[in-house]
Amino acid sequence: RGVRDRTIVLVVMCVGYFLVLLDVTVVNVALPDIASSLGASVSDLQWVVDGYAIALASIMLAGGTAGDLYGHKRVVMTGLAVFGVGSLGCGLAPDPFLLVAARVVQGTGAALLLPGTLAIVTRAFPDSGERARAIGIWAGIGSAALPAGPLVGGALVDWLGWRSVFFLNLPIVLAAGAVAVRVVPESRRAPERRLDLPGTVLGALLLGMVTFGFIEAGRTGLNGAALLAAGAGTALLVGFIAVERSRDDPLLPLSLFRRPAFSVANATAGAMNLGTLGTLFLLTLYLQQVHGLSPLGAGVAVLPLFLPLSLLAPLAGRLTARVGPKIPTVAGLAVAAGGLALLARLRVGSEYATLLPALLLWGIGLAALTPAVVAAAMGAVQSARAGLASAMNNTARQAGGAIGIAALGALAGSPANGHAFLDGLHAAALTAAGLYLVAAVATLTVA
Repeated sequence: RGVRDRTIVLVVMCVGYFLVLLDVTVVNVALPDIASSLGASVSDLQWVVDGYAIALASIMLAGGTAGDLYGHKRVVMTGLAVFGVGSLGCGLAPDPFLLVAARVVQGTGAALLLPGTLAIVTRAFPDSGERARAIGIWAGIGSAALPAGPLVGGALVDWLGWRSVFFLNLPIVLAAGAVAVRVVPESRRAPERRLDLPGTVLGALLLGMVTFGFIEAGRTGLNGAALLAAGAGTALLVGFIAVERSRDDPLLPLSLFRRPAFSVANATAGAMNLGTLGTLFLLTLYLQQVHGLSPLGAGVAVLPLFLPLSLLAPLAGRLTARVGPKIPTVAGLAVAAGGLALLARLRVGSEYATLLPALLLWGIGLAALTPAVVAAAMGAVQSARAGLASAMNNTARQAGGAIGIAALGALAGSPANGHAFLDGLHAAALTAAGLYLVAAVATLTVA
Protein backbone atom coordinates (compact mmCIF):
# COMPACT_ATOMS: atom_id res chain seq x y z
CA ARG A 1 0.00 0.00 0.00
CA GLY A 2 1.16 3.55 -0.74
CA VAL A 3 2.44 6.02 1.85
CA ARG A 4 -0.77 8.07 1.56
CA ASP A 5 -3.02 5.05 2.25
CA ARG A 6 -0.89 3.93 5.20
CA THR A 7 -1.00 7.44 6.65
CA ILE A 8 -4.78 7.53 6.35
CA VAL A 9 -5.03 4.12 8.06
CA LEU A 10 -2.84 5.44 10.89
CA VAL A 11 -4.96 8.59 11.29
CA VAL A 12 -8.24 6.63 11.40
CA MET A 13 -6.90 4.12 13.95
CA CYS A 14 -5.54 6.97 16.08
CA VAL A 15 -8.99 8.59 16.01
CA GLY A 16 -10.54 5.34 17.26
CA TYR A 17 -7.97 4.97 20.03
CA PHE A 18 -8.39 8.63 21.01
CA LEU A 19 -12.18 8.23 21.36
CA VAL A 20 -11.82 5.16 23.59
CA LEU A 21 -9.47 6.91 26.02
CA LEU A 22 -11.28 10.26 25.81
CA ASP A 23 -14.44 8.68 27.17
CA VAL A 24 -12.54 7.40 30.21
CA THR A 25 -12.00 10.99 31.47
CA VAL A 26 -14.34 13.29 29.51
CA VAL A 27 -17.38 12.26 31.56
CA ASN A 28 -15.88 13.17 34.95
CA VAL A 29 -16.44 16.92 34.64
CA ALA A 30 -20.03 16.31 33.46
CA LEU A 31 -21.02 14.32 36.56
CA PRO A 32 -22.47 17.16 38.67
CA ASP A 33 -24.58 18.35 35.69
CA ILE A 34 -25.78 14.78 35.11
CA ALA A 35 -26.71 14.53 38.79
CA SER A 36 -28.78 17.73 38.74
CA SER A 37 -30.38 17.00 35.35
CA LEU A 38 -31.37 13.37 35.97
CA GLY A 39 -31.63 13.40 39.76
CA ALA A 40 -28.73 10.94 39.98
CA SER A 41 -27.21 9.89 43.32
CA VAL A 42 -23.48 9.42 43.93
CA SER A 43 -23.89 5.66 43.41
CA ASP A 44 -25.60 6.38 40.07
CA LEU A 45 -22.63 8.55 39.08
CA GLN A 46 -20.22 5.78 40.06
CA TRP A 47 -22.10 3.44 37.73
CA VAL A 48 -22.06 6.04 34.92
CA VAL A 49 -18.25 5.93 35.02
CA ASP A 50 -17.90 2.25 35.90
CA GLY A 51 -20.43 0.94 33.37
CA TYR A 52 -18.00 1.97 30.64
CA ALA A 53 -14.89 0.80 32.52
CA ILE A 54 -16.30 -2.63 33.42
CA ALA A 55 -17.35 -3.41 29.85
CA LEU A 56 -14.00 -2.19 28.52
CA ALA A 57 -11.98 -4.23 31.03
CA SER A 58 -14.12 -7.37 30.73
CA ILE A 59 -14.33 -7.63 26.96
CA MET A 60 -10.97 -6.22 25.81
CA LEU A 61 -9.12 -9.56 25.85
CA ALA A 62 -11.98 -11.20 23.95
CA GLY A 63 -11.96 -8.25 21.52
CA GLY A 64 -8.36 -9.00 20.57
CA THR A 65 -9.13 -12.69 20.05
CA ALA A 66 -12.23 -11.84 18.00
CA GLY A 67 -10.03 -9.76 15.70
CA ASP A 68 -7.70 -12.72 15.19
CA LEU A 69 -10.68 -14.98 14.47
CA TYR A 70 -12.90 -12.82 12.28
CA GLY A 71 -10.53 -10.14 10.95
CA HIS A 72 -9.43 -6.97 12.74
CA LYS A 73 -11.09 -4.62 10.25
CA ARG A 74 -14.47 -6.29 10.73
CA VAL A 75 -14.17 -6.17 14.53
CA VAL A 76 -12.96 -2.53 14.54
CA MET A 77 -15.85 -1.49 12.29
CA THR A 78 -18.26 -3.34 14.59
CA GLY A 79 -16.67 -1.63 17.59
CA LEU A 80 -17.07 1.80 15.99
CA ALA A 81 -20.74 1.11 15.26
CA VAL A 82 -21.47 -0.18 18.77
CA PHE A 83 -19.57 2.76 20.31
CA GLY A 84 -21.62 5.17 18.20
CA VAL A 85 -24.93 3.55 19.18
CA GLY A 86 -23.87 3.67 22.83
CA SER A 87 -22.92 7.35 22.54
CA LEU A 88 -26.30 8.15 21.00
CA GLY A 89 -28.05 6.26 23.78
CA CYS A 90 -26.05 8.19 26.42
CA GLY A 91 -26.96 11.52 24.85
CA LEU A 92 -30.67 10.66 24.75
CA ALA A 93 -30.91 8.90 28.14
CA PRO A 94 -33.89 10.17 30.18
CA ASP A 95 -32.82 8.63 33.50
CA PRO A 96 -29.70 7.27 35.27
CA PHE A 97 -30.56 3.60 34.61
CA LEU A 98 -30.68 4.02 30.82
CA LEU A 99 -27.58 6.22 30.89
CA VAL A 100 -25.63 3.47 32.67
CA ALA A 101 -26.97 0.87 30.20
CA ALA A 102 -25.84 3.02 27.28
CA ARG A 103 -22.42 3.46 28.91
CA VAL A 104 -22.10 -0.35 29.04
CA VAL A 105 -22.87 -0.46 25.30
CA GLN A 106 -20.27 2.27 24.73
CA GLY A 107 -17.67 0.33 26.71
CA THR A 108 -18.42 -2.84 24.74
CA GLY A 109 -17.77 -0.97 21.50
CA ALA A 110 -14.56 0.44 22.95
CA ALA A 111 -13.38 -3.05 23.95
CA LEU A 112 -13.90 -4.32 20.39
CA LEU A 113 -12.27 -1.23 18.92
CA LEU A 114 -9.14 -0.72 21.04
CA PRO A 115 -7.12 -3.95 20.46
CA GLY A 116 -7.81 -3.88 16.71
CA THR A 117 -6.49 -0.33 16.21
CA LEU A 118 -2.97 -1.35 17.22
CA ALA A 119 -3.15 -4.63 15.26
CA ILE A 120 -4.17 -2.76 12.09
CA VAL A 121 -1.45 -0.12 12.54
CA THR A 122 1.15 -2.87 13.03
CA ARG A 123 0.11 -4.65 9.82
CA ALA A 124 -0.12 -1.43 7.78
CA PHE A 125 3.60 -0.69 8.36
CA PRO A 126 5.64 -3.80 7.56
CA ASP A 127 8.99 -1.96 7.77
CA SER A 128 10.22 -2.14 11.37
CA GLY A 129 11.41 1.49 11.50
CA GLU A 130 8.17 2.87 10.05
CA ARG A 131 6.19 0.59 12.33
CA ALA A 132 7.99 1.87 15.43
CA ARG A 133 7.30 5.49 14.44
CA ALA A 134 3.65 4.71 13.68
CA ILE A 135 3.16 2.98 17.05
CA GLY A 136 4.82 5.96 18.74
CA ILE A 137 2.32 8.31 17.07
CA TRP A 138 -0.55 5.98 18.04
CA ALA A 139 0.60 5.96 21.69
CA GLY A 140 1.13 9.74 21.69
CA ILE A 141 -2.38 10.39 20.41
CA GLY A 142 -3.74 8.16 23.17
CA SER A 143 -1.78 10.11 25.80
CA ALA A 144 -3.23 13.37 24.44
CA ALA A 145 -6.76 12.08 25.14
CA LEU A 146 -6.15 12.22 28.90
CA PRO A 147 -5.57 16.00 29.22
CA ALA A 148 -8.07 16.65 26.41
CA GLY A 149 -10.88 14.86 28.28
CA PRO A 150 -11.38 17.35 31.15
CA LEU A 151 -10.89 20.35 28.83
CA VAL A 152 -13.22 19.15 26.06
CA GLY A 153 -15.76 17.87 28.55
CA GLY A 154 -15.67 21.04 30.62
CA ALA A 155 -16.10 23.32 27.61
CA LEU A 156 -18.94 21.26 26.15
CA VAL A 157 -20.83 21.03 29.44
CA ASP A 158 -20.44 24.77 30.04
CA TRP A 159 -21.58 25.75 26.56
CA LEU A 160 -23.97 23.01 25.41
CA GLY A 161 -24.83 20.83 28.41
CA TRP A 162 -23.73 17.35 29.48
CA ARG A 163 -25.46 15.51 26.61
CA SER A 164 -23.09 17.15 24.11
CA VAL A 165 -20.19 15.19 25.67
CA PHE A 166 -21.72 12.06 24.11
CA PHE A 167 -23.16 13.59 20.94
CA LEU A 168 -19.63 14.81 20.06
CA ASN A 169 -18.67 11.19 19.32
CA LEU A 170 -21.29 10.69 16.60
CA PRO A 171 -19.87 12.74 13.69
CA ILE A 172 -16.36 11.49 14.51
CA VAL A 173 -17.50 7.85 14.48
CA LEU A 174 -19.37 8.33 11.19
CA ALA A 175 -16.41 10.04 9.49
CA ALA A 176 -13.87 7.50 10.78
CA GLY A 177 -16.10 4.58 9.76
CA ALA A 178 -16.66 5.95 6.25
CA VAL A 179 -12.92 6.33 5.69
CA ALA A 180 -12.02 3.00 7.31
CA VAL A 181 -14.38 1.06 5.03
CA ARG A 182 -12.41 2.29 2.01
CA VAL A 183 -8.78 2.30 3.14
CA VAL A 184 -8.27 -0.23 5.96
CA PRO A 185 -7.19 -3.67 4.66
CA GLU A 186 -8.65 -6.80 6.21
CA SER A 187 -6.22 -9.03 8.09
CA ARG A 188 -5.74 -12.73 7.65
CA ARG A 189 -7.75 -14.74 10.12
CA ALA A 190 -6.31 -17.20 12.64
CA PRO A 191 -8.86 -20.05 12.79
CA GLU A 192 -6.67 -21.95 15.28
CA ARG A 193 -7.63 -19.40 17.98
CA ARG A 194 -10.79 -19.93 20.01
CA LEU A 195 -13.03 -17.33 21.64
CA ASP A 196 -13.37 -18.11 25.35
CA LEU A 197 -17.00 -17.08 25.77
CA PRO A 198 -17.54 -18.71 29.22
CA GLY A 199 -14.41 -17.01 30.57
CA THR A 200 -15.48 -13.66 29.13
CA VAL A 201 -18.96 -13.87 30.67
CA LEU A 202 -17.69 -15.03 34.08
CA GLY A 203 -14.98 -12.34 34.11
CA ALA A 204 -17.50 -9.60 33.31
CA LEU A 205 -19.90 -10.85 35.99
CA LEU A 206 -17.08 -11.07 38.53
CA LEU A 207 -15.89 -7.50 37.93
CA GLY A 208 -19.47 -6.22 37.91
CA MET A 209 -20.26 -8.00 41.18
CA VAL A 210 -17.15 -6.65 42.93
CA THR A 211 -18.04 -3.13 41.77
CA PHE A 212 -21.66 -3.56 42.87
CA GLY A 213 -20.53 -4.73 46.30
CA PHE A 214 -18.34 -1.69 46.90
CA ILE A 215 -20.98 0.76 45.66
CA GLU A 216 -23.70 -0.85 47.79
CA ALA A 217 -21.43 -0.83 50.86
CA GLY A 218 -20.82 2.89 50.36
CA ARG A 219 -24.51 3.62 49.84
CA THR A 220 -26.09 1.65 52.66
CA GLY A 221 -23.26 0.05 54.63
CA LEU A 222 -22.44 -3.65 54.92
CA ASN A 223 -26.05 -4.72 54.50
CA GLY A 224 -27.51 -7.85 52.94
CA ALA A 225 -26.97 -6.70 49.35
CA ALA A 226 -23.26 -5.94 49.89
CA LEU A 227 -22.66 -9.23 51.72
CA LEU A 228 -24.57 -11.14 49.03
CA ALA A 229 -22.38 -9.47 46.39
CA ALA A 230 -19.26 -10.59 48.30
CA GLY A 231 -20.51 -14.17 48.36
CA ALA A 232 -21.51 -14.13 44.70
CA GLY A 233 -18.17 -12.57 43.77
CA THR A 234 -16.29 -15.34 45.57
CA ALA A 235 -18.34 -18.01 43.76
CA LEU A 236 -17.74 -16.29 40.41
CA LEU A 237 -13.99 -16.10 41.09
CA VAL A 238 -13.86 -19.83 41.84
CA GLY A 239 -15.88 -20.57 38.70
CA PHE A 240 -13.71 -18.29 36.56
CA ILE A 241 -10.49 -19.98 37.73
CA ALA A 242 -11.97 -23.44 37.14
CA VAL A 243 -13.10 -22.54 33.60
CA GLU A 244 -9.78 -20.93 32.68
CA ARG A 245 -7.83 -23.96 33.90
CA SER A 246 -9.95 -26.28 31.77
CA ARG A 247 -9.74 -24.33 28.49
CA ASP A 248 -7.19 -25.11 25.77
CA ASP A 249 -7.19 -21.45 24.68
CA PRO A 250 -8.23 -19.50 27.80
CA LEU A 251 -9.10 -15.83 27.90
CA LEU A 252 -6.62 -15.38 30.76
CA PRO A 253 -3.79 -17.97 30.82
CA LEU A 254 -3.36 -18.42 34.58
CA SER A 255 0.06 -20.03 34.12
CA LEU A 256 1.50 -16.57 33.40
CA PHE A 257 0.74 -15.51 36.97
CA ARG A 258 3.20 -18.09 38.28
CA ARG A 259 5.85 -15.57 37.24
CA PRO A 260 6.23 -13.10 40.12
CA ALA A 261 7.44 -10.29 37.85
CA PHE A 262 4.34 -10.59 35.65
CA SER A 263 1.96 -10.80 38.61
CA VAL A 264 3.49 -7.79 40.38
CA ALA A 265 3.58 -5.71 37.17
CA ASN A 266 -0.12 -6.28 36.51
CA ALA A 267 -1.08 -5.78 40.16
CA THR A 268 0.84 -2.49 40.06
CA ALA A 269 -0.96 -1.48 36.86
CA GLY A 270 -4.30 -2.19 38.54
CA ALA A 271 -3.29 -0.29 41.68
CA MET A 272 -2.15 2.67 39.58
CA ASN A 273 -5.57 3.12 37.99
CA LEU A 274 -7.43 2.19 41.16
CA GLY A 275 -5.80 5.09 43.00
CA THR A 276 -5.83 7.52 40.08
CA LEU A 277 -9.34 7.10 38.68
CA GLY A 278 -10.92 6.59 42.10
CA THR A 279 -9.35 9.74 43.54
CA LEU A 280 -9.99 11.73 40.35
CA PHE A 281 -13.70 10.84 40.57
CA LEU A 282 -13.84 12.38 44.06
CA LEU A 283 -11.62 15.33 43.18
CA THR A 284 -13.92 16.31 40.30
CA LEU A 285 -16.92 16.31 42.66
CA TYR A 286 -14.92 18.35 45.20
CA LEU A 287 -13.89 20.99 42.67
CA GLN A 288 -17.43 21.54 41.39
CA GLN A 289 -19.77 20.75 44.25
CA VAL A 290 -17.64 21.77 47.23
CA HIS A 291 -15.30 24.39 45.75
CA GLY A 292 -17.90 25.76 43.31
CA LEU A 293 -15.93 25.67 40.04
CA SER A 294 -17.67 25.41 36.66
CA PRO A 295 -17.16 22.24 34.57
CA LEU A 296 -14.59 24.04 32.39
CA GLY A 297 -12.91 25.50 35.47
CA ALA A 298 -12.62 22.01 36.96
CA GLY A 299 -11.22 20.68 33.68
CA VAL A 300 -8.54 23.38 33.61
CA ALA A 301 -7.80 22.84 37.32
CA VAL A 302 -6.87 19.14 36.85
CA LEU A 303 -4.66 19.71 33.80
CA PRO A 304 -1.43 19.64 35.88
CA LEU A 305 -2.25 16.01 36.65
CA PHE A 306 -2.47 14.97 32.99
CA LEU A 307 0.06 17.21 31.22
CA PRO A 308 3.12 15.41 32.68
CA LEU A 309 1.78 12.17 31.18
CA SER A 310 1.88 13.70 27.70
CA LEU A 311 5.10 15.66 28.14
CA LEU A 312 7.28 13.35 30.26
CA ALA A 313 6.11 9.82 29.40
CA PRO A 314 8.32 9.61 26.24
CA LEU A 315 11.38 10.59 28.34
CA ALA A 316 10.37 8.06 30.98
CA GLY A 317 10.06 5.43 28.25
CA ARG A 318 13.64 6.07 27.13
CA LEU A 319 14.84 5.94 30.74
CA THR A 320 13.04 2.63 31.25
CA ALA A 321 14.71 1.23 28.14
CA ARG A 322 18.11 2.26 29.51
CA VAL A 323 17.90 1.21 33.19
CA GLY A 324 15.03 -1.29 33.19
CA PRO A 325 11.52 -0.90 34.65
CA LYS A 326 12.19 -1.41 38.38
CA ILE A 327 13.74 1.97 39.27
CA PRO A 328 11.21 4.09 37.28
CA THR A 329 8.33 2.02 38.69
CA VAL A 330 9.40 2.46 42.32
CA ALA A 331 10.28 6.13 41.84
CA GLY A 332 6.99 6.81 40.04
CA LEU A 333 4.94 5.09 42.74
CA ALA A 334 6.73 7.00 45.51
CA VAL A 335 6.37 10.41 43.85
CA ALA A 336 2.70 9.80 42.96
CA ALA A 337 2.04 8.63 46.54
CA GLY A 338 3.52 11.90 47.80
CA GLY A 339 1.19 13.88 45.54
CA LEU A 340 -1.86 11.89 46.66
CA ALA A 341 -0.93 12.37 50.31
CA LEU A 342 -0.82 16.15 49.80
CA LEU A 343 -4.52 16.05 48.87
CA ALA A 344 -5.19 15.53 52.58
CA ARG A 345 -4.39 19.26 53.00
CA LEU A 346 -7.50 20.30 51.04
CA ARG A 347 -10.21 22.19 52.90
CA VAL A 348 -13.57 23.59 51.81
CA GLY A 349 -12.09 27.00 50.96
CA SER A 350 -8.56 25.95 49.96
CA GLU A 351 -6.71 28.10 47.43
CA TYR A 352 -5.59 26.48 44.17
CA ALA A 353 -2.00 26.83 45.39
CA THR A 354 -2.81 24.07 47.90
CA LEU A 355 -3.95 21.69 45.16
CA LEU A 356 -1.32 22.44 42.50
CA PRO A 357 1.73 20.74 44.12
CA ALA A 358 -0.35 17.61 44.78
CA LEU A 359 -1.46 17.39 41.14
CA LEU A 360 2.05 18.01 39.78
CA LEU A 361 3.70 15.37 41.98
CA TRP A 362 0.91 12.89 41.27
CA GLY A 363 1.15 13.52 37.50
CA ILE A 364 4.97 13.35 37.39
CA GLY A 365 4.85 10.06 39.28
CA LEU A 366 2.30 8.63 36.83
CA ALA A 367 4.43 9.78 33.88
CA ALA A 368 7.37 7.76 35.20
CA LEU A 369 5.21 4.81 36.20
CA THR A 370 3.05 4.27 33.11
CA PRO A 371 5.68 3.19 30.55
CA ALA A 372 7.66 1.32 33.21
CA VAL A 373 4.78 -0.86 34.37
CA VAL A 374 3.93 -1.78 30.78
CA ALA A 375 7.59 -2.64 30.07
CA ALA A 376 7.73 -4.78 33.22
CA ALA A 377 4.70 -6.81 32.15
CA MET A 378 5.99 -7.21 28.59
CA GLY A 379 9.48 -8.18 29.76
CA ALA A 380 8.14 -10.92 32.02
CA VAL A 381 6.90 -13.08 29.11
CA GLN A 382 8.33 -14.48 25.88
CA SER A 383 8.11 -12.18 22.85
CA ALA A 384 5.61 -14.55 21.24
CA ARG A 385 3.10 -13.62 23.97
CA ALA A 386 3.76 -9.87 23.86
CA GLY A 387 0.31 -9.08 22.45
CA LEU A 388 -1.43 -11.07 25.17
CA ALA A 389 0.77 -9.46 27.86
CA SER A 390 -0.11 -5.97 26.59
CA ALA A 391 -3.83 -6.77 26.54
CA MET A 392 -3.70 -8.21 30.05
CA ASN A 393 -1.87 -5.13 31.34
CA ASN A 394 -4.53 -2.87 29.79
CA THR A 395 -7.26 -5.06 31.29
CA ALA A 396 -5.66 -4.85 34.74
CA ARG A 397 -5.56 -1.07 34.49
CA GLN A 398 -9.21 -0.75 33.44
CA ALA A 399 -10.39 -3.25 36.07
CA GLY A 400 -8.40 -1.40 38.74
CA GLY A 401 -9.99 1.88 37.67
CA ALA A 402 -13.51 0.45 37.89
CA ILE A 403 -12.89 -0.95 41.38
CA GLY A 404 -11.19 2.29 42.48
CA ILE A 405 -14.18 4.45 41.54
CA ALA A 406 -16.49 2.08 43.41
CA ALA A 407 -14.31 1.57 46.50
CA LEU A 408 -12.99 5.11 47.02
CA GLY A 409 -16.37 6.58 46.10
CA ALA A 410 -17.91 4.37 48.81
CA LEU A 411 -15.32 5.63 51.28
CA ALA A 412 -16.11 9.32 50.64
CA GLY A 413 -19.89 9.28 50.25
CA SER A 414 -21.90 12.20 48.90
CA PRO A 415 -20.46 15.72 48.42
CA ALA A 416 -23.78 17.02 49.77
CA ASN A 417 -22.49 15.96 53.20
CA GLY A 418 -19.84 18.72 53.10
CA HIS A 419 -17.15 18.13 55.72
CA ALA A 420 -17.88 14.39 55.92
CA PHE A 421 -17.22 14.12 52.16
CA LEU A 422 -13.98 16.08 52.56
CA ASP A 423 -12.87 13.71 55.32
CA GLY A 424 -13.71 10.84 52.99
CA LEU A 425 -11.68 12.42 50.18
CA HIS A 426 -8.70 12.71 52.55
CA ALA A 427 -9.10 9.05 53.57
CA ALA A 428 -9.41 7.93 49.94
CA ALA A 429 -6.30 9.87 48.86
CA LEU A 430 -4.26 8.48 51.77
CA THR A 431 -5.54 4.97 51.03
CA ALA A 432 -4.46 5.32 47.40
CA ALA A 433 -1.06 6.66 48.52
CA GLY A 434 -0.63 3.69 50.86
CA LEU A 435 -1.56 1.27 48.08
CA TYR A 436 1.09 2.85 45.84
CA LEU A 437 3.73 2.39 48.54
CA VAL A 438 2.74 -1.26 48.98
CA ALA A 439 3.13 -1.72 45.20
CA ALA A 440 6.55 -0.05 45.38
CA VAL A 441 7.71 -2.47 48.08
CA ALA A 442 6.35 -5.44 46.09
CA THR A 443 8.22 -4.22 43.00
CA LEU A 444 11.47 -3.98 44.96
CA THR A 445 11.12 -7.60 46.12
CA VAL A 446 10.84 -8.99 42.56
CA ALA A 447 14.15 -9.98 40.98
